[in-house]
Amino acid sequence: MNITLPPRSDGQQTPTLVATRQITIIGANGSGKTRFCNRLMTSIGQKAYRLSALRALFAVNSDQPPLPGSIDEMFERINSASPQVDYAAQTEFDKLSYVMMIDEFRSLMAAKTRRLMGESAEFPKTRLDTTVRMWQEVFPKNRILRENGKLLFSTEGHDDKYNMLRLSDGEKAVLYYLGAVQYAPDGAVVLVDDPETFIHRSMMQTLWNVIEELRPDCTFIYNTHDIDFASSRIDNQCVWVKSFDPEHVTWDYEVMASSEHLDDGLYFDLLGSRKPVLFIEGDEKHSLDAKLYPLIFPEYTIKPLGSCNKVIESVRSFNDLRSFHHLDSHGIVDRDRRDEQEVDYLRKKNILVPNVAEIENILMLEEVIRAVARMKGMKEDVVFGKVRKAVLNMFSRDLKTQALQHVRHRVKHDVERRIDMKFRNINALEEHLVDLVTEINPRGSYEAICREFHQYEQSGDYMAVLRVFNHKQMIGESNVATLCGLKNRDEYVRAVLGVLKSDTNDAQRIRLAVKRVFGLEQ
Repeated sequence: MNITLPPRSDGQQTPTLVATRQITIIGANGSGKTRFCNRLMTSIGQKAYRLSALRALFAVNSDQPPLPGSIDEMFERINSASPQVDYAAQTEFDKLSYVMMIDEFRSLMAAKTRRLMGESAEFPKTRLDTTVRMWQEVFPKNRILRENGKLLFSTEGHDDKYNMLRLSDGEKAVLYYLGAVQYAPDGAVVLVDDPETFIHRSMMQTLWNVIEELRPDCTFIYNTHDIDFASSRIDNQCVWVKSFDPEHVTWDYEVMASSEHLDDGLYFDLLGSRKPVLFIEGDEKHSLDAKLYPLIFPEYTIKPLGSCNKVIESVRSFNDLRSFHHLDSHGIVDRDRRDEQEVDYLRKKNILVPNVAEIENILMLEEVIRAVARMKGMKEDVVFGKVRKAVLNMFSRDLKTQALQHVRHRVKHDVERRIDMKFRNINALEEHLVDLVTEINPRGSYEAICREFHQYEQSGDYMAVLRVFNHKQMIGESNVATLCGLKNRDEYVRAVLGVLKSDTNDAQRIRLAVKRVFGLEQ
């Protein structure tokens, strides 16, 4: 079905989605997403059909008449046609159960009448039959029984039978969606508000695939906050609602383009934020990056992606789509053993590279050590002096090993770059490889780096050492935790994070020091 979207705030022509099967509406809280959906359904008219498990399971007081074709309207029509029976239903869920039972009764009576008339009539398959069968497939250990005009439920291994009141909200929601969708008009546009409500994540995709297959004639519009669900829809068009203009009743929104290199779930997730995006290394639960950087850059939406390559690629892909989302995107990767040329290249690509080797070295900045020492009541000059001496001694001890690792990184980078060149034939490639060691000159690089590192050692250049010294055990071996009156590395890390969470001058000093490391504050 072709769907014409609501009017736009920018005055551009209102887009029409042609022959679409699924539409996902996403947007931040307060963006006008619900109003957008209401306007969309009003414009669709008689073919509009709305589902909401949240509204269906709880009594909603409303003075508005029921929408044509809705479960509420069907229930009132049935009740008014049977004045001798006045069934009191409090919720849409109760009304749906009643409507399905009446349909069941009418189908059975029609079949009995045909048989009494001498016709060969089989019992028809009803909507309730379909609902029962599919609900039991979703919950295979549960059973639905029809007794004395009521629906009863039982659980495998138990003899008792119970009514719908004892079902969980999730079980009721699945029963509601499976039953209600079958009453949508032919070729309807079915709007589902918050399809994730009450439904366990493990069954979301499968359940909605089944529901969509129940009504292949319908178009489904999902108003959702669940990014994983939005990205799971296969034949999907995504509309990102950014803001609402109440004076003119228009919206700022985009029909989203997909990205070949950016995961749809990640992409949609970021669109829900109005802050610029900062991609970082590590994972959300365990990495130091995910704990530290949100406290340093609160003005950004922080998104951990794992590897540095994923960060670099995601920044590029997200910025390629900036005409759609208008959000700034940056990334952070560890400096590791990159030379200045590599660092400059990455910074031009919106990748922030610190002037320290890795994130642990950030916690060894002078301002950070002094702040923790002050917080614990220690003499900050004494603490930092001893830590500085320990770090320089470690660097002196590992100098040649560190130099060799730097050379190894540069050789690997140079080899990859040179082999990526074009060669007219295999002989040209062989000749190039023969001369490769001479051209790269690893020994010359090693000796030059050793001389550079010896200068840092002899001058006691603490910041230069932090820039080139990759040593994961630096915090522990420097004894900084004990000197600050803490038990171990983990306590020291928690102390740094604790200072940053406080509204103190020390928090601001640390934040500024870290931003200077990234070249963001002078």
